[in-house]
Amino acid sequence: MSIEVLVPNLPESVSDATLITWHKQPGDTVTKNENLVDLETDKVVLEVPAPESGVLSKIHKQNGSIVVGGDVLAILEPQAVEEGPKKAATNPEPEHEEESEIPLSPSVRRLIAENALDPAAIKGTGKDGRLTKTDVLDYLHKKSLQEAQLIVSAPTKAEPEAPKEAEIPLSPPLPKGEAESRGISNLRPEQRVPMTRLRAKVAERLLQAQQNAAMLTTFNEVNMQNVIDLRNQYKERFEKKHHVKLGFMSFFVKASIEALKRFPAINASIDDNDIIYHGYYDIGIAVSTERGLIVPVLRDADQLDFAGIEQSIVDFGAKTRSGTLTYEDLKGGTFTITNGGIFGSMLSTPILNPPQCAILGMHAIKERPVVENGQIVIRPIMYLALSYDHRLVDGREAVQFLVTIKECLEAPAHLLLNI
Repeated sequence: MSIEVLVPNLPESVSDATLITWHKQPGDTVTKNENLVDLETDKVVLEVPAPESGVLSKIHKQNGSIVVGGDVLAILEPQAVEEGPKKAATNPEPEHEEESEIPLSPSVRRLIAENALDPAAIKGTGKDGRLTKTDVLDYLHKKSLQEAQLIVSAPTKAEPEAPKEAEIPLSPPLPKGEAESRGISNLRPEQRVPMTRLRAKVAERLLQAQQNAAMLTTFNEVNMQNVIDLRNQYKERFEKKHHVKLGFMSFFVKASIEALKRFPAINASIDDNDIIYHGYYDIGIAVSTERGLIVPVLRDADQLDFAGIEQSIVDFGAKTRSGTLTYEDLKGGTFTITNGGIFGSMLSTPILNPPQCAILGMHAIKERPVVENGQIVIRPIMYLALSYDHRLVDGREAVQFLVTIKECLEAPAHLLLNI
């Protein structure tokens, strides 16, 4: 009896999904729970596994199709378990079948499919020789350079036919030698690709934040010396006991929670003409991925210790790289922290993450001269930025909120002793 492969039920906040990659074609043998197809939503990539072992007989939805929960993606014909090894034994290309079973992340599979690449031709640098997205991008880059070199070095042939009347004559390319001497390239490549659903959703939400909120940003700076000293003093003992590294983000999460407790309006949100004050602290940590910006959420972050926060961040990073983040990981959030400093940003004005009314921006730590007790000394300084919705948060609250974070970080005992 034929088995229908269906689109899984989507969360209430997601109306549909885009089919981006089939990993099997009609006639292919599949095993139970083997990933058949990737579906992209506004937030995550969903894998649809085979409900049973068998042969994929028919595909109903092609790449690029918009699907909703319950749609029939394909038809699977059941196959007796004993028939599998017999068919595999007669396969004239066992090596290729083995290579096709190498696990690939969703982002890598998508690049492979979009560019019609052979994974076996690309050298993997990941764990156990697995392909990473960087490996595929490097391969494509080298391939494009080789093709461009062939274009440049190929001799031009005279065209005997005159241009058509409707054609607009183009200026001929400069000779290669002249172009090089003038520092001009004859190559002007362009590539048009559709936005991913995640990129389109991010664009929509950022534009919504700018259009629907009275957004303002206030700045301050924090001396990170005491946090750095504390971290250097205890990081080895911390890692040995908790099996996770002590980073800076846990200090900022703890400082933000302390400030949110003092200024509850910054932990609130606006719903039409109502203000919703949240009695919990779900902190979003903005993460830049190959697909776009995502914000995993630390649930009840006030109940986590430093080790719990650091471990949660590590877990989010692992899920992001493997493409296994779930809707639950991204749902909600009452306040967001974004760290542009890891990319070298010195100062920025982060955009709100609706419906939240504030977001904290961290930046690069740089040694600067500062005055302490009448003396000029060198200290590691970080600029902080707080963007907030002025409809709900007054300037006084925003400034004092940022000052509270500054005080907590410059005297970490506040965080450790809860004073």
